[in-house]
Amino acid sequence: MATEYGQGYGHGLDFPERGLPEQGGERRHRLPAGLRAPFEARSWREFGYVLLSFPISLVLFVYAITMVSLGAGLLVTFLGIPVLAAGLVGCRGFGALERARARALLKLEVADPEPLRMRRRGFMAWMGAVLKSGTSWRALLYAVLHFPWAVFSFVVALNFWAYGWVLLTYPLWFWVFPAWVGQDGIQLYGDETHHIYLDNPFEITVTALVGLLFTLATPWIVRALTTVDRLLVHGLLGPSRLATRVVELESDRGVVVDTAAADLRRIERDLHDGAQARLVNLAMGLGLAKEKLAEDPHAAARMVDEAHGEVKTALQELRDLARGIHPAVLTDRGLDAALSAVASRCTVPVEVQVDLEDRPVPAIEGIAYFTVSELLQNISKHSRATWAAVDVWRVENRLMLQVVDNGIGGADVSGGSGLAGLAERLDAVDGILVVDSPVGGPTRVTAELPWRTV
Repeated sequence: MATEYGQGYGHGLDFPERGLPEQGGERRHRLPAGLRAPFEARSWREFGYVLLSFPISLVLFVYAITMVSLGAGLLVTFLGIPVLAAGLVGCRGFGALERARARALLKLEVADPEPLRMRRRGFMAWMGAVLKSGTSWRALLYAVLHFPWAVFSFVVALNFWAYGWVLLTYPLWFWVFPAWVGQDGIQLYGDETHHIYLDNPFEITVTALVGLLFTLATPWIVRALTTVDRLLVHGLLGPSRLATRVVELESDRGVVVDTAAADLRRIERDLHDGAQARLVNLAMGLGLAKEKLAEDPHAAARMVDEAHGEVKTALQELRDLARGIHPAVLTDRGLDAALSAVASRCTVPVEVQVDLEDRPVPAIEGIAYFTVSELLQNISKHSRATWAAVDVWRVENRLMLQVVDNGIGGADVSGGSGLAGLAERLDAVDGILVVDSPVGGPTRVTAELPWRTV
């Protein structure tokens, strides 16, 4: 591997390692989150989102119901199909507006759905693509489902927000109520049957405290309401899971093809520079020995002896090359024996522990073997470690690998390196590579692979 410690040991993923503390976390605030929530920009953005949802969803609901009803009613004629298609296109346009609004106010990163796929040009092809598109019908479903939820969230959020701030600020404006003198003394907004006694310090304080509770609770209630909006936007207005999975598989296929091509180039290079060159020299040496056999038998014998050494070296290189492609011990005896053999060739002592009752499929087993092999090779070359350990175990449907060493650490692959390529290989089979390597060590590399039994 070309990766060196301190220059590129990692994978660039955004989540922390399992069981390891996060580093460089967010700046701590002196004020608790519950007290600062009403004044945070996020709370006001989410409240604004809820307020805007009501008029927008009302327009979208009326448009969707009108166009679909009109199109369905006209299906007995040809006009129903283009009207229905136009209605679906309008829903797609509103969906784009809703995605933009969610990005701006909810900070929700949702990808745009797949575009219309038309095999040929023309109005009929366009209508067919619109009617066949799942994105169009999901946008229509969003228009129908979001309206009742928008009404509910609008009423709840507005009432909580209004009552909270009105009651909290009551000590500042209670004096504006008109007062009159009755039989029971000064009364506020009352008559002989209904009296409002909120004019003494105790009652004013209690009112403000109730308003404070409402004000502190409102941002969290609004946040819970917008969580449903996030789910609706992400689930109905984003790309479908099938389309997302197809894109991922296409990307993974490209990684696999590139990896296979790189492996073939490596094998070709090793053969050309190693065993092939030695075999050419061997052929030339044997040819010279054949010519010397009659004239100088002793010199010919020395040349044959040298050729014999070249044969041994070439055979060893071929065995190493075959082991690099797929070791026989892995096929015959599994990961435990294969990783023990790799550990025995490492320049530092390595403890190997494999806790597997069954064997995964050969493809996953091979990826696990080469992952550990590359990590141990990196330890041998760059870590300056005096000890390392390899653990392999299974957690439900995941094969877990962990390689630990007490080297100098400081590893990072965010800029691209050999480990970045290793992470791409694991990602091609839905695997994950997680690296924790603080400066000064130790380094802990954890890999997850999908478990697939034979």
